[in-house]
Amino acid sequence: MNNLQLKAQQILGLIDLTSLNDNDAPATIKNLCTKATTAFGSVPAICIYSRFIPIAKTELESRNIKIATVTNFPHGSNDLELALLETKLAITRGADEVDIVFPYHALIKGDVEIGESMIREAKKICGDKILKVIIESGELKTEELIKLASKISITNGADFIKTSTGKVSVNATLEAAGIMLHTIKKSNKPCGFKASGGIQNVVEALKYLDLAEKIMGSQWINATNFRFGASGLLGDVITILNNKTEIENA
Repeated sequence: MNNLQLKAQQILGLIDLTSLNDNDAPATIKNLCTKATTAFGSVPAICIYSRFIPIAKTELESRNIKIATVTNFPHGSNDLELALLETKLAITRGADEVDIVFPYHALIKGDVEIGESMIREAKKICGDKILKVIIESGELKTEELIKLASKISITNGADFIKTSTGKVSVNATLEAAGIMLHTIKKSNKPCGFKASGGIQNVVEALKYLDLAEKIMGSQWINATNFRFGASGLLGDVITILNNKTEIENA
C-alpha cells in the first residue's frame, strides 16, 4: 500500500457510517449494514434513527460493529423531558452509542443550565454506553460559544463531542474542530471528537486527521477517541483501496 491507501485504511476504521434521511426504510438500513463490512475491514459503527435499531441488530449479529442513534435531533431543542425520553428509548432498543444534540438555541440565548442538565442526565441514562454530544458548531458560530458548549458537554459526562448534525447550512469546519480539540486537551478528561457533516472524501478527511494529530498526538487517533460521521466518505475510501495500480502509477 502507498501512503494514501494507508490513510484510507485508517479512515475506514474511524467511520460512523450514517443514514439519517427522512425517507429511510428497513431496506435502507439493511443495505447500510451490508456496506459496513468491506473487503478491507469494517467500520466501527453505523448511525441510524432509533426506530431502526432492532433491524440493525439482526443484520449485524455476530459482527463487531456498534449501533449509534440520535436524540433531540436535529432541532437541538430545550425540551429536557423529550430528549431524555428519546435517549431512554434508544438504550432500551439496544443502542451502543447515543448522539444527542446539545440545546444550542438556548445556549445562544444565554441559558447554560439546560445544556448542563440535559447532558448530565443523558449520561446517567447511557451508563457505560457511549454518549456523543452534537454541539452544532455551525449554528453556534463564535469561538466563545463553541468552546462553551464543548466545555459544558465534557464537564457533564460526554464521551465525545461532535461538530454537526449535517442538517444545517454550515456543518463541520476545521476552525470549529480546532476549537473543540483544544477544549478536549485542556479539560484533561477522556473525551473523544467526531467530525460530522459534509466530509465526502479522503483528502478532506485527512485535514481533520492532521489537525487532531497536531493537537492531540498520533497515538490518540483511534476509534475510541476519533470518528467521522459520514455517508459518502466510505465510497471514496473503497475507491482508493481498490484502485491500487492507478494510484501507484499516478
